[in-house]
Amino acid sequence: MTIDFRLYLITDRKILTGSRQLSDAVEDALKAGVRAVQLREKDLPTRPLIDMAYRMRELTKRYDALFFINDRTDIALSVRADGVQLARTSIPVHAVRKIAGDKFLIGASAHSVAEAVEAEKEGADFITFGPIYHTPSKLRYGEPVGTETLRSARSKISKPIFGIGGIKTENIADVIDSGADGIAAISGILGESDIGRAVGEYLKELEERRTTETRRHREGLIMKRL
Repeated sequence: MTIDFRLYLITDRKILTGSRQLSDAVEDALKAGVRAVQLREKDLPTRPLIDMAYRMRELTKRYDALFFINDRTDIALSVRADGVQLARTSIPVHAVRKIAGDKFLIGASAHSVAEAVEAEKEGADFITFGPIYHTPSKLRYGEPVGTETLRSARSKISKPIFGIGGIKTENIADVIDSGADGIAAISGILGESDIGRAVGEYLKELEERRTTETRRHREGLIMKRL
């Protein structure tokens, strides 16, 4: 499997508006074009989490999207998820790789350049890096790392990087221009009343950045030939 998505939806059922159920919200996002979802409901006991994971696996398969589970490699394997997202406090990347094999995608969360470098060395397939900006869900990780630190991480690792933390449509350009391959979003999607519209805005901005990158690349090749 390859990392061919640019928008990575991470769940948090507590921020949903109204009486909406998480499965309904995630389906709205999938309908709008999300192609990678991480189930991140850390407060749920094991059995309810497994039940939710099975529902999410079924949904993501229906929409041909990748499915990841936060931290719980055992649950990810039991529901045949596509991969797992590991924190610094999780089982090490290299240990999960031995258990799950090469076809199992491993994302690693990093909050510094050193952590990103270590995650790549251990065999992570991609890295979520942040928080880039202030965001309530990432307050415990300290002050935002900012785009300059993201740029530094990009210069030292080759694996795909997803910026995370307070990324809205108006600052996607800065994040991508600083070296991110895509972005991870929580409240920017699930905290909105119109989830489909929110996803559409993110994807539109990401596509515009892709177009800009392609144009710059072509211009660079032309300049080299002159």
